[in-house]
Amino acid sequence: MQNKHFYIESETCQASKYRQNVCGDSCESRKLKDEDRFITVLSDGLGSGVKANVLSTMTTGMALQFTARNNPLKHTSEFIMRTLPVDTQRKISYSTFSIIDINCFGEAHLVEFDNPSVLIYRNGDFINSDHTLQKITRPDAIDATVKNSHLKLEKEDRIIMVSDGITQSGMGTRVNPFGWGEDGLKDFIRTSVDDKPAISALELAKKILERAKNNDANELKDDATCQVIYCREPRKLVLASGPPYYKNYDSVLAERIDTFEGLKVICGGTTSKIISRELNRPIDININQINLDLPPKANMKGIDLITEGILTLGKVSSILESVKFNMVEGSSPAEDMVRLLLKSDSILILAGTQINIAHQDPNLPVELEIRRNVIKKIAGILESKFLKTVTIEYL
Repeated sequence: MQNKHFYIESETCQASKYRQNVCGDSCESRKLKDEDRFITVLSDGLGSGVKANVLSTMTTGMALQFTARNNPLKHTSEFIMRTLPVDTQRKISYSTFSIIDINCFGEAHLVEFDNPSVLIYRNGDFINSDHTLQKITRPDAIDATVKNSHLKLEKEDRIIMVSDGITQSGMGTRVNPFGWGEDGLKDFIRTSVDDKPAISALELAKKILERAKNNDANELKDDATCQVIYCREPRKLVLASGPPYYKNYDSVLAERIDTFEGLKVICGGTTSKIISRELNRPIDININQINLDLPPKANMKGIDLITEGILTLGKVSSILESVKFNMVEGSSPAEDMVRLLLKSDSILILAGTQINIAHQDPNLPVELEIRRNVIKKIAGILESKFLKTVTIEYL
């Protein structure tokens, strides 16, 4: 998501309690494109396993729906607190929640209940946001306190939100008898960012989760979730696929690619030949890379990736649908393209509209969709699942 001040990169990593197949934590994010807002919710269900997962998922769902409808977060938290059941013996809620709502001006509103504190890292240190405490009396007369905060985010800020499986990791060990704690987490974040100032949200979230696992000797004693939000300059990519409808637009396409500031991908043999001709740059086919499913990649000066067209796009669509936590295995041209797309934030797709006669052959597989439809599908997945900003221009 890109607002008036910076791009919001958000990534989540989580792992289940040792010997549990289902994670009891739930973390969901939503980008409201028309309002240029970003909303995310982290909830920790009581206990672990399926029951905890159901409770946390119900909590994140309610929080996202109410917040997206612009309900005041104070009212949203009151509704959730009065809806969620309470453990009768321990007198605690069956799930926790942290809600972050960031608008187009970079203003963030946070609501926190019973999760570890949301951390805001800025210029080498952690800042404290202005907050108020809201006391809520449930129908069962058990009181709860919710923390409400407001702050103005700045470029290069990082927001770190975790479940207590992270901060309590290592509890009972010689190194961390009382758990890793907030101070241990803060020191680890400082060191990680100092060592690599441009560390991505995904990389930092993975490092934090892996450290929590190590604290528990790789046998987590609780479900663990870490979400990192990084406010920064957007990383841009242009993807050109298909020849323009009018031949005199070939030079326009080539110039757009040549002058673009960011990663450059060409998908399609005809498209790459047009750009090679217009820019007077030769194409070299990488015959050393053999893939049974897809034709090999090619190289051209100034271009980051050149692949075959419709088959590769179809494979890219399938990978994007199935991939989790941005973890892409393999080294085929399609997987290389997916890695570049996920690495980028603002994606421009230049889609040629000239019909390729080969794609009208009735003997070709049914799933070989026309390029335009595949591109729309890829754009939809990138926007909805990975919260990328995607623009399609038809030539």
